Amino acid sequence: MTRLSYERYCAEIGNQSDLLVTGIREADLTATVPSCPGWNVGQLVRHLGGGHRWVEEIVRTRATGPLPDDDFRDLSGYRDEDPVKLGSWLVEGAGQLAGTLRAAGPDADTGWTPVPGETSTFWARRFAHETLIHRADAVLALGAEFTVAHEVAVDALDEWMELGSLPQMFDFYPERRELLGPGRTLHLHATDTLPESGAEWLVDLTGDRLAWRRAHEKAAVAVRGPVTELLLVVYGRRSVDDAAVEVLGDRALLDFWLGHNSFG
Repeated sequence: MTRLSYERYCAEIGNQSDLLVTGIREADLTATVPSCPGWNVGQLVRHLGGGHRWVEEIVRTRATGPLPDDDFRDLSGYRDEDPVKLGSWLVEGAGQLAGTLRAAGPDADTGWTPVPGETSTFWARRFAHETLIHRADAVLALGAEFTVAHEVAVDALDEWMELGSLPQMFDFYPERRELLGPGRTLHLHATDTLPESGAEWLVDLTGDRLAWRRAHEKAAVAVRGPVTELLLVVYGRRSVDDAAVEVLGDRALLDFWLGHNSFG
C-alpha cells in the first residue's frame, strides 16, 4: 500500500480548490448542501477556506494547541456570497496553505495535530482530502457530476479507514463500540481501478477494536462499484440506494456500519 507523495498532497489542496471554484463560478451559492445540513454552498466554501487558513497558521507558527476556529464554524454571516470574490478568496487561502506546507517539508514537527505525534504530512494529507470531499459536497449540491482521479480516491479511502480505526475514536465516540461483534466483516471492492492499485478493503469488526486492511477476502457483506462511488458512500455523501454500487450479503450490517462510523 503506497500513499500519495507529500508534493501530491500539497498540489491537490490547490487542484481541488481550483476545481471547486470552476464548479461554482456561475452557480447559485444559496443552494442548500444536503450533506452539510444547515449550510448553503457559499457557507460551505467559507468553511473550507477558513480551514485552510486555520491549518496554515498552525503549521507556520508551530502552534502547541488548536487555534480558535469560530470564524469558520459560525457561518451565519455568509448567506449570500459573490462566486467570483469567494472563489478568489478560496484559491488564495489554498495557495497559502500549500506554500507553507512545502516550505515546512514532509517531516516537520508542526506542533499540535489532532492525532498526537504526527508531522506536516498529516496536515497535507488531511487537507488534500478535506478539500476533495467538500468539493464533492458543493458539486453534488449543485446537481453536477463529481469526478476524481482514481489514485486520489483510493488514498482518501485509506485515510478514512486509518483515522476511523484509531483507538481514541472510542473515547470521542463511545457508541462506536456497538459496531463490534462476531461475524461482522465488510468488503469494499473498486471495480474500475487497475489491479496493481489493490483497491479493496476488508473492515473487520470481530475483535475488540475497529480494524481494516487492504485485502480480497470474503465478508458478511460486500460492496462493489467504481472507486468514486465507494468514496461517496463511505463518506456519507451518497446513499447506498442512489450510488452505482452492488451490495452482496448483509445489507443491515452495511447500513449499521455507515450509520455509526461517519467522518469528514
